Amino acid sequence: MSESVSRRHAFKILAKQARFLLVLPVAHTLLSALVPAGAATTTARPKGEDMNLDETPSSTDPYRLPRHILPLRYDLRLEPDLATATFSGKETITLTVKQPTSTIILNAIDLAIASAMLEGSTGQRLDATIDLEDSIQRCRLTFPQSITPGEWRLHLTFQGKLNDQLRGFYRSTYKDHAGVAHTMAATQFEATDARRAFPCWDEPDFKAVFATTLVIDPGLTAVSNTLVASESIEAGKKVVRFADSIKMSTYLVAFIVGQIEATAPVFVGKTPLRLWTVPGKQPLTPFGHEIAAASLKFFEGYYGIPYPGDKLDLLAIPDFASGAMENLGAITFRETALLVDQHTGTHGELERVADVVAHENAHMWFGDLVTMSWWNGLWLNEAFATFMEMLAVDAWKPEWKRWDAFSVSRAAAFSVDGLHSTRPIEYPVRAPKDADAMFDVLTYEKGASVLRMLEQHIGPTVFRDGVREYLRAHAYGNADTKDLWVSLGQAAKQPVPELMDGWIFQPGYPLVTAQRNGDAELVLSQQRFTYLAHPSPLTAGPSPSQWQIPVQIRMTTGDKTEHRRLLLTDRETRVALPRGAKHIFINEGGHGFYRVRYDSIVLQQLLDAGVDHLAPSERFNLVSDAWATTISGLTPLPDYLQLTAHFTQERDKNVWAILLDSFSFLNRISTANERTALEAFVRARVAPAVAELGWQPQAGENDLVRQLRGELIGALGKLGNDPATQQQAAERYQQYRKDTATVDPNVIPALVALLAHTGDEARYDEFSDRYRTAATPQEERRYLFSLAAFQSPALLARTLARTINGEIRTQDAPFIVSAVLGSVYGRELAWDFVKTNWDQMDRLFPKQGLRRMCGGIVGLATPELERDVRDFFTTRKIDLGGKTLEQYLEQLRISVAFRERELRHLKERLKP
Repeated sequence: MSESVSRRHAFKILAKQARFLLVLPVAHTLLSALVPAGAATTTARPKGEDMNLDETPSSTDPYRLPRHILPLRYDLRLEPDLATATFSGKETITLTVKQPTSTIILNAIDLAIASAMLEGSTGQRLDATIDLEDSIQRCRLTFPQSITPGEWRLHLTFQGKLNDQLRGFYRSTYKDHAGVAHTMAATQFEATDARRAFPCWDEPDFKAVFATTLVIDPGLTAVSNTLVASESIEAGKKVVRFADSIKMSTYLVAFIVGQIEATAPVFVGKTPLRLWTVPGKQPLTPFGHEIAAASLKFFEGYYGIPYPGDKLDLLAIPDFASGAMENLGAITFRETALLVDQHTGTHGELERVADVVAHENAHMWFGDLVTMSWWNGLWLNEAFATFMEMLAVDAWKPEWKRWDAFSVSRAAAFSVDGLHSTRPIEYPVRAPKDADAMFDVLTYEKGASVLRMLEQHIGPTVFRDGVREYLRAHAYGNADTKDLWVSLGQAAKQPVPELMDGWIFQPGYPLVTAQRNGDAELVLSQQRFTYLAHPSPLTAGPSPSQWQIPVQIRMTTGDKTEHRRLLLTDRETRVALPRGAKHIFINEGGHGFYRVRYDSIVLQQLLDAGVDHLAPSERFNLVSDAWATTISGLTPLPDYLQLTAHFTQERDKNVWAILLDSFSFLNRISTANERTALEAFVRARVAPAVAELGWQPQAGENDLVRQLRGELIGALGKLGNDPATQQQAAERYQQYRKDTATVDPNVIPALVALLAHTGDEARYDEFSDRYRTAATPQEERRYLFSLAAFQSPALLARTLARTINGEIRTQDAPFIVSAVLGSVYGRELAWDFVKTNWDQMDRLFPKQGLRRMCGGIVGLATPELERDVRDFFTTRKIDLGGKTLEQYLEQLRISVAFRERELRHLKERLKP
């Protein structure tokens, strides 16, 4: 699933960062009104009631199912009624019973199970008493006599609601070009929501074959994981039977029903590949179709294994909580992640579509063919898909320099992994909300970063060979981290676990300090990096705060350059320097997952040589590491501000991304007293680049420079509050409205943002109308988020109100609230809105959206707001799953601590 928190994934996971880039308890109501008269007895059992001996395999964990009954096959028949937002279902599950038992336990929630009957191979039939254990999302079937070991068939009938929570089997609504409303049904089962659509063994290692039948209105279309085996009309309904799936996990099952249209298939080998949309949006499919075919072909070659399904459909869903979901053969997407006009879309918007499509296609092997055994190993799915998307898109569009952009994703992982409240990449998961919380920047971006570091350490070809062996060894099954290490270790002929376990199973990452000891020696030391002071000293010797670090060093002496590779295993390592070494750079290529802090001598020698001799990813790391150590207090703020003066001639968009992020952070912690000085500082840093780039593309200019132009113009007009830029933005926007061809698409987002930033009520109403009538998903998103960028409290209050009154889709509403929380003009207003309307938002918003919304609290960077935030979440006993809330609160503490330390002198330090 595409989630992530980084800039690259920020809209992907608006999340699966990542991708840059987690669920609250919710009351579940038994759908008793849907149970037909005369149905089998159904009772609710209190949580914690004693289990019998049949449950021994999971007796210590109420969220895990017993292992003595294994599902082999599901014959599933569902009949959704879009008009009433309900569905009915029948299923036959073929089981293997491994030991005598009188009880079968499986997962179910939000379903009314009408009947359950077990049929043996000899014709024996046993009716069950049905107990629903809603608090732990399970169904207990009790039979009048013991079930003997062997193969059985379990027959179930049930009913449910097509919910509006964007999980399980849910409804999505949209309006056509004539303004007529339509409803469709779609699924989102990862992590633990297949149980909301049909009773099942809803854990990833209970793999089975699925044979799905959908009974629908004749005017609708149905799509599932496999090719259509047959269609017929029965009792006025269209009955669509799909071919058997491969052996796979329940969370990968999918069905989509509605008025949808498909492209003509493109064949990649023997696989037909199509893109599906609601009517009228087929013109937005060519770009997504192209990267889908290119990445599928790339992965078949890289993995050395054919695509495991019989077809591949990519479907754009109007309401979708995540960025996308890797259902085998039927990948579902948020519209902005699949559909784009390649002539009017920005480079960033095209890049996003390419990344997400490639990410999901990568999952067809990593995740679908081979699946983690349990959610603690989610990184095996998501980190690999994140890593592989970079490989595929880089191979498809090398001019996009995707690995340079990955520096931004790595930095997003650093920002969370530098917290005391971080977690290891692989982390214990118990309850469903904890599984949902694993879809974060640590799973995606940190996981992908350490894979990239390993690939560069052992070599890309050796790494690929290890991946191929891993997939062949565990195809159609499940695997754990140790299985991956075995395959990679055999290929590399190196002890991979010793190298990698510290990166996967312990939290945090190292700060490598580089100090010159005279002219002949460089001293490298490692310690865990944290933004806040560590509560206790680091222990000596091997400990949870020590890593085996693959370090690459470049040393320059005159016109001679020397490259060194070493594995830093001790607290301190001494490296002999070549005679006359002047310029030393640690983490050559920028692939290592660690930060570097140079002593003043080494840093000054680097700067004296000019930063342009560094690669873009190295320049990015130099700034990113300096800014992180500034926040932590290890580097004085004046030193960092002076460092930024070396980058006024910078033309890499990723380096500018970290520079602008640091300026935005200073803006968030500033008061009006300091903001004028900050605006002047930003203008001094940004204006030279804008003056050189101009407002129009130049001949021969690449897409990356075009994207940078738009971002710098936006920063100069907003963070720099430059009146001339704001005026020119207004003039060029008017030109754009008259003739869209007169303005480069990469500049349009900046124009819209600046006009919102300086806009009045008339502008707000105009942008509201453009949001409602947008021609593409990207244009719709652009104008929607502009409504959170106005300065007027009255206008921001209107925006906030629309997040809960139905005017803004629930897939987007939490992110609009979060955006206003992050606005220095609206954060107090937004925080009061959240406190007042929490219960309503908890009911309305998708749970992962609510979780992401809460990330906006990190912008409430005043001591008074921090105290109020902590009091609210403590008093309400809010649980966001995993360590999510703890991390948000620590990030807020970091901002407030920085403010308390630096604000008094900030105005003086910002002077040129």
